[in-house]
Amino acid sequence: MKLSARNTLKGTITAIHPGAVNAIVIMELDGGQIITSTISMGALKDLALEVGKEAYAIVKAADVIIGVED
Repeated sequence: MKLSARNTLKGTITAIHPGAVNAIVIMELDGGQIITSTISMGALKDLALEVGKEAYAIVKAADVIIGVED
């Protein structure tokens, strides 16, 4: 798999919350951080995602904005 995205994070799926159209997938990254993603139910099926399966969170963003309280 070759991608233009440079932020590829490996982890293990810890939970899946399916809905009518989308599913929320929760992954624990190798460093212990938790990341969530909302994907279509079709993608959930196509990728055969299930709890305990290793997967990659691939982040592609033009901007990341950081803010602090005044």
